[in-house]
Amino acid sequence: MHLSESSSTDAGALDTDLAVLPVGSTEQHGPHAPLGTDVLTAEAVAAAGADAYDGEVVVAPAIPVGVAEEHRHFAGTLWVSEDTFREYVRETIESLASHGWNRVLVVNGHGGNVDALRELCGRLSRNGPVYAAPFTWFDGVDAPDMGHGGPVEMSLLLHTDPELVEESRFEAAAAGAADAWGEFEHGVNLAYDTAEFSENGTVGDPQEASAERGERLLDAASAALAELLETIRERER
Repeated sequence: MHLSESSSTDAGALDTDLAVLPVGSTEQHGPHAPLGTDVLTAEAVAAAGADAYDGEVVVAPAIPVGVAEEHRHFAGTLWVSEDTFREYVRETIESLASHGWNRVLVVNGHGGNVDALRELCGRLSRNGPVYAAPFTWFDGVDAPDMGHGGPVEMSLLLHTDPELVEESRFEAAAAGAADAWGEFEHGVNLAYDTAEFSENGTVGDPQEASAERGERLLDAASAALAELLETIRERER
């Protein structure tokens, strides 16, 4: 059940303690991809995973702004501090738990949120009446070429939201892209901002994307999410 599409009466009638909370970011993904890429992909995986799960689960509205100051040089990027992000996600999870949905899987679509979500979910699970765990969808599938606005994210969007992808700009995006994320030396990423190593904010070659691969990625991510929901449902807290 998607909360934003349901009535309070129907939500109250649900017999489940499971919820998924999509979390993403509003940030640049090169000249060819929507600023909402990380939100759209998290929402798609959350919805598909809930559908694949053999049981009732609440799907909460997505949190669209995350920890993304590294993309601040590119127009349209929005960001909040890690403290603000953690507090917003925490209070959202606690409000879900207040209705009895106290086993929460946070479906994340943005790499910059990973550390904050891990810390927050651990703190909530140790100290409160809720169990929460973060699931970053691209870590749950076979995606060694993840990049940023690269073939993985673009494949998924070509499958789920093709009208938002500017395929005519793929060649230009690839021309100004970095081959890999960051500027590493002796294991240290010396670059704090994307603009330091990528001319147009892209990492990887979106020309390698396809809707067919996107369908496979969504199937794999939703299957992983459904299995996680089952594990969380049976887990002793």
